[in-house]
Amino acid sequence: METEMETGTDNADAHLKRTVMDREVVVAVSGGKLDLGPWEQVFYGEFDGKRRKRVLVKIIGE
Repeated sequence: METEMETGTDNADAHLKRTVMDREVVVAVSGGKLDLGPWEQVFYGEFDGKRRKRVLVKIIGE
């Protein structure tokens, strides 16, 4: 029987959660602030442990 050390980290549940939650969001900015509706918020959910992360922000427009 293989151990975790032989097969890598056991993070299949993290991949499934990411699939359900999606991995990107597009938000309009107006007047220098996020243009969210009254019931909208942006959350970051971490399901894969304490690994180094990277955030990519693209600005499109004027």
